[in-house]
Amino acid sequence: MARKTVTMDAGPGASVEGVPGLDRLPAGPALLVGRRAELAALRAAAARPAEGRSRVLVLAGRPGSGRTTLAVRFALTVAADYPDGVLFARLSAPDGGRVPPARAARRLLEQLGADTAGVPLPGAVEDGRDEPACVALREALTGRKVLLVLDDVRDAGQLWPLLADEPGCLVLATTAGPLTGIEDIDPVILGGLDRLASGELLGDLVGGTRISCDPVGGADLAEACASRPAALRLMAGWLRGNPELAVTDAAKELARAVREADAKPAGGVRAAGDAAGAKEVPPGGAGGPAGPGGAAPGGAKGALNGGTAGAAGQASGGQAANGQVSGGAKDVPGGAKGDKRPAGAARGGAKRGERRGGPRNGQPAPEQGVEGVEQPGRRVVAGVAPGGGPGPAAGPLSPPPAATAAVLSSAAVPVTDPAAWVKPAPEPAEPVPVPDNDPLIGAFTLLYGTLSAAQARMLRALTLAPGQLADLRTASALVGCPAPEAATTLATLAERDLLGEEPPAADGTLRYRVPGRLYPRLVRLREREDRPAEVELARARLLERLVRLTDSARALLDPAGGPGPDPLPGPLRLRSGAEARQWLLGERDVLLGAVADAIGQGDLDGSAGRLVTALLRALPLTGAAAPADLYQLHEQVLTVAERHGKPRRAAAALLNLGDLQAAAGRWEQAATHYRAALEHARSADDEALCARALEGAAGCYRALGEAVRAADWYGRALALRQSMGDHAAEARLLARVAEAHTAQRRFEEAEREYRASLSVLRRLGDERGLQAVGVALAELRERSDGGW
Repeated sequence: MARKTVTMDAGPGASVEGVPGLDRLPAGPALLVGRRAELAALRAAAARPAEGRSRVLVLAGRPGSGRTTLAVRFALTVAADYPDGVLFARLSAPDGGRVPPARAARRLLEQLGADTAGVPLPGAVEDGRDEPACVALREALTGRKVLLVLDDVRDAGQLWPLLADEPGCLVLATTAGPLTGIEDIDPVILGGLDRLASGELLGDLVGGTRISCDPVGGADLAEACASRPAALRLMAGWLRGNPELAVTDAAKELARAVREADAKPAGGVRAAGDAAGAKEVPPGGAGGPAGPGGAAPGGAKGALNGGTAGAAGQASGGQAANGQVSGGAKDVPGGAKGDKRPAGAARGGAKRGERRGGPRNGQPAPEQGVEGVEQPGRRVVAGVAPGGGPGPAAGPLSPPPAATAAVLSSAAVPVTDPAAWVKPAPEPAEPVPVPDNDPLIGAFTLLYGTLSAAQARMLRALTLAPGQLADLRTASALVGCPAPEAATTLATLAERDLLGEEPPAADGTLRYRVPGRLYPRLVRLREREDRPAEVELARARLLERLVRLTDSARALLDPAGGPGPDPLPGPLRLRSGAEARQWLLGERDVLLGAVADAIGQGDLDGSAGRLVTALLRALPLTGAAAPADLYQLHEQVLTVAERHGKPRRAAAALLNLGDLQAAAGRWEQAATHYRAALEHARSADDEALCARALEGAAGCYRALGEAVRAADWYGRALALRQSMGDHAAEARLLARVAEAHTAQRRFEEAEREYRASLSVLRRLGDERGLQAVGVALAELRERSDGGW
C-alpha cells in the first residue's frame, strides 16, 4: 500500500544544516497533519521579546495528543534561529518516574560539550535552583542562543532550576498538567485534531480509497477516537490488520470496547472484537496494583474528560473535547483562571503529595492523597468561529476549534528580576493517568489482540527494560531470542505505533521506547499473562547481557587490562575501541538504570553487583566518567553490602564515596563517609581499611582548618600503619602529623616528626620523598628562626 508521508520541514527559507543537536530529537512519526494553528501560536510566542531571562513556551496536552511530535516539529522550524544548538531531555520516565533537575542538568551540560567532571556531586543543596549542576547549566547557557526541548515535564519544580537568565535562549516544555509556579507563561493546549486533519491522517495511514468510500464511517471513527492522533494511529493499524472490515465496523468495535471499559471499571475489557479474537484484559491485572500513571480501579478522579464516544459534552463533527478538565482548572500560568462548570459537570481538585523535593534517583514518589489531576484551563475567545467570523460563545463543555484553543495572551511584560518570574516552591505532581474508558486504551486493546504471541510477549517484556528503552541487544536478552528476530519484532511494533522510535545509537543500532501512555496497561498485561519466574529470568538475562557488553567494551578500551568475555554473536558485538566508548557513553543511562532497578528490587543482587563492578572498571576508561555517575554506582555497592551484611565491602564503598566527596571539596560530607567506613572496617577487623579511613578523615579535618583533630586522626592512622609494618605509609603520615603540629605552632614537635619521617625514608631509599620532606623541614626551621 502506498502511503503518503509528510516530513518535518524546517519552514520556508530556513536551513538547519550545521545546527548541532538535531539528531538528539525523537524521530517521531513521519506523517504529520494539522496543528497549523498551534504551530502559529508557538511561533508567535517565540517571537515575543524577552528581557532578563529565557523565553518559556509550554505545550500541554493529554497523553496521546501528540505533544512531543508537535514539539519536535516546532523545534525543527526554529532551529536555525539557535545556532549554538538544540538540547533535548525527558523529565519523566514512561513509568511515571520523576527525573530530578540536577540529573537533567548534567545531561544537558554534556550535550553542550561542557566538562561535567568539575560539576559538584548532587546533594550539596536541596535539588532546586541552587543545585550545583543546575547553576553550572545556567552559567554555560550565558551568552548562547540555544533551544532547550524539555519533554514530559511533571511539575514546575523540575523546570524552573533549568531556566537560564539568558534572553537568547528558548525553552519549550511539554506537559500533561499545569506548571504553576512559573510566571508569565501561557500554555498552548492540544485538543483533538479537526475533522479535516483527522480524515487526512486516517486516509494516509489506512488508504485513501478505503476512507473516502466511507466518509461517514471515517468521521465516526475519528469521533470515537476523540480525534486524538495516538488513538487514530492505533486504530489505523488495527484496520490495516483487518482489511476485510469496513471503517464503520472499526468505529463500532472501538465504541464497544470503550463502553465495556466504562461499564466494568473493576472487571475485564474484551481485548478485541470477534474478528480479532476475544481476550480479557482486566484494568488492574491479576490483582496487581496499577502501574505509575495508571488509572485506579473505578476510574481516576479528576482525570481529563473527553474522548469517549457519546460522552457528555462531546463535540460533533469529529472535534472532541480533548484538553477539557474534569476538575477545576486553577492557577493557570498566564492568567487563565479556569472555567466555571455548569451544574452536573464533574468536579475535582488536585491534592498533591505531602513530600517536598524530588524523589531520590528519579523514582516516583509514593501516592499521597491524590484525588485528581489539576490541568491548565483552556483559553478561548467567545464569539469567534473557526473561520474568524462571529460564532456562538464557547462554553466549558464545548471544545473550541484548534485555532482558538491555542490562542495566546498579549505580549509578555518584560521582567528582569528572576525572582519575579519564578516561584521556587512547587510540589512534585502526580503522573496524569489514562483512564480505563479512554479511547486510547480501547484502541490499544483492539490492536494488542491482533499481535502474534511473540510480538505481544516482546511488547510486555520491554516494560522491564531500563527506562523502557530498548534495542536489539537488550530486547533479544529480555525475550531470549536471536538478535535478528528481535530487530524484526521491534520494527514491526514500531510500524504499528506501539513503540516510539528513538535516535539511533552511535553505531547506527535502532532504538525504541515504550510510550508512557501505554506503559501502565502493558505492566498490567505482563502481571496477568507472564509468570513471575519468567519475568525474573528475563531480568536476569538482561543484566548478564549488559555485563558481557560492558566487559567487552572495557577489553576493547584497555586490551592490557585483562581478557574480555567470550565474544558475543555478530549482531551484538562491539567491534572497536571507538565504538565501545560511544556505546558506554550513549547507553550510560540505560546501564545505570539497570543497576538501580535490580538493586531496588533486591532479588538479583549478584548480577547487579557484577554489572556495577564492570561499570566501575569501564566508565573511567572513556575519559568522560562523570563523578556523579561513579558516586551513584558506589552508593549501589554500599546498599548491597549492607543488605547482605558484608562490612568489608561496605567500608570500601564508603571510602570511595568519601574520596569522591573530598575530590569535590566537600570535606564535611567526606569526613562523614570516612567515619562510617571506619566503623564497618572495625567490624570486619580489617586494619588496612581502618588506617585508610583514619587517614581520609584526618585529611578532611586538615582541609577544614581543624589542626588539633587532624593531628589526632593522623596519629591514630600512624599507629596502625606502624603496627602493620607499612613503612612507606609511616613516613607519609609522620610528615602529615608534622604539618598538623606546624599549624598549631608546635614547631619542636613538628621538627621531631619531620626528622623521624626522613629516617624512615632513608631506610627505604626514597630520594623523592627525602627531597620533599627536607624542603618542608627547611621551611619550618626558617619560620621558627624568623619568629613566625
